[in-house]
Amino acid sequence: MRKNRTLLCTAVGILAAAMLSTGAFSMDGEGRDGAVRLLTTVAIPGTKANTTGGKMYIFDISFVDQTTQTYYLADRSNAVVDVVDARSNALVSQISAKPAFKGFTGSNATSGPNGVVAAFPWLFVTDANSRVVTINLRTGNTVGDVSTGGAPGLRADELAYDPNDGLLLVVNNADSPPFATLVRVNQVTGALAVVKRITFDTMHTGVDATNGAEQPVWEPVTGKFYLSIPQTGPNAKDGAVVRISPAGTVEVKYPIQFCQPAGLTVGPNVDLLVGCNTVFDTAGGAWDSTKDVTAAPIQVIIDARTGAIDTIVPGVGVGDEVWFNSGDGNYYTASSTSPLRPTEVISATPLTAQGAAILGVIGARDKTLKQLVPTFNVPAVTTGPLAHAASTAHSVAANAKNNHVFVPLGANNVYPNCLTGCIAVYGTRARMDERADR
Repeated sequence: MRKNRTLLCTAVGILAAAMLSTGAFSMDGEGRDGAVRLLTTVAIPGTKANTTGGKMYIFDISFVDQTTQTYYLADRSNAVVDVVDARSNALVSQISAKPAFKGFTGSNATSGPNGVVAAFPWLFVTDANSRVVTINLRTGNTVGDVSTGGAPGLRADELAYDPNDGLLLVVNNADSPPFATLVRVNQVTGALAVVKRITFDTMHTGVDATNGAEQPVWEPVTGKFYLSIPQTGPNAKDGAVVRISPAGTVEVKYPIQFCQPAGLTVGPNVDLLVGCNTVFDTAGGAWDSTKDVTAAPIQVIIDARTGAIDTIVPGVGVGDEVWFNSGDGNYYTASSTSPLRPTEVISATPLTAQGAAILGVIGARDKTLKQLVPTFNVPAVTTGPLAHAASTAHSVAANAKNNHVFVPLGANNVYPNCLTGCIAVYGTRARMDERADR
């Protein structure tokens, strides 16, 4: 416990240093300093199926298919998957399933689409009512459609794909207890078939998941799936990453404290970056912006083979999706609930205000925080003609060929081309300028 508390205290110093670094927040200049900054934005138009006033506010997981350099976003507001050419940063299409995706219902737990993974020519997407579909990217047709069998109305959420065995691991996070499902993919036709359910409770797997289940990944060296479990048991400080075999067996649980694991991504050297979704404080409790106890946000890097905690990276806020970009050797975190985000307090209750969230940049080689870059949160408006749902910058993916990093933003009048919602594209202008000079 003393060691963990020391690390939490160290996080405070790192966070303070990042706040004082003007270069970390730079969005202009010549761009030859290697700093990540906003490059452009891609406008996302409303569709006829839009469920949030004609604008994009609600979205979930995003994914870049490195073989085709194509970006996909699960866009719940528009009940589609937005498709962007990750080379030219141009919107290509907005794909729907047949029957249509659920869209946003007012609750994430019953909405969709949610998770996206591409393995050309197949696009795998999850939806409400425990649905998983395959879309043929050549034709746009829905060629696979199965249910993971969760409670009525609840969604299938995030998913990962094992191309060696032709398996998806699909997570039902809103069910109690949460569970995952192995789904077989016919790699010739795209058809799907349920293989096995994996329930995260003490009786079935010894994993007492008491606060859902989050991002899964498949790691090619070990040939295993890994899954973030935010909380195990009654104590908020206790979470884990579990290792799952292609046969659907939970082989081991890697405990992680003061984090509540959510995002998960495969880094170099068989490492995993664990994105935390709760800010703890220096006393080891959940941080409260109204209390006189200092925030200590962290991310955690572990060895996928042993579960050993390699590095605790202090100073980055918490969110949902995280991503490793092999092109520049950086981890990126969509930290929408950073302590740096603006808040207001009414009657001692902290409320999120419109303003900057954080794109965290962590060097995978030296395993240290490199930069905090502004993204954008839009709070809910609950009354009046402009009422809309809240939107947080919690999704991130990157194209390793040009090192463009994609962060979807809810509709706002701050970022250009974003009045109906947009995808902000971040990167280093240095690389773009150098290519133009050749």
